[in-house]
Amino acid sequence: MSIHPEATIHPSADLHESVVVWAGTRVRENVTIGEGTSLGQSVYVGPGAVLGRDCKIQNGAMIYEPAVIADGVFVGPGVVMTNDRYPRAITPEGAPKTADDWDPVGVTVEYGASVGAAAVCVAPITIGTWATVAAGAVVVSDVAPYGLVVGVPARRVAWVGRAGRVLDRVDGGWRCPVTGDRFTENEDGSRITPVAS
Repeated sequence: MSIHPEATIHPSADLHESVVVWAGTRVRENVTIGEGTSLGQSVYVGPGAVLGRDCKIQNGAMIYEPAVIADGVFVGPGVVMTNDRYPRAITPEGAPKTADDWDPVGVTVEYGASVGAAAVCVAPITIGTWATVAAGAVVVSDVAPYGLVVGVPARRVAWVGRAGRVLDRVDGGWRCPVTGDRFTENEDGSRITPVAS
């Protein structure tokens, strides 16, 4: 394990021995981080969040509990994953809110997905397997597996493969220009499915 002396890791956090943590990062209580994952400078990981294996969490990302990040996920610099559907500092009566005044909701990012720099993911949402969220996007609804979403609010503009490249339309289906993987699309165009090779 390589933890910079200026990082703060709570004693109850469970980090695999191969995890790398850079300066200024804070990992809160009961966090779990899997083998081969790296956390850049000034990353925040909230209590109880789960990060899988071989993830790359770039500088300044903020992952609030109860986020669940699967294996092989890329989180770009300055990404924010929220956890409060109705944020307020005070109650309707004007009293300061406490932990008892809200129920945290999380962002789930599935296997191999990427979230670009400065994107904001507004919980509760799920970003599907191998999906890509473009830099600066604001994600307010679920992202289908292999979907490429852009904009504010984020909307799907293309499909991408495991290599992150936009798929080509071929013979009524889709094909990755890098891996050659092929996909079929459902009738309403809302999902694609890999074709077994």
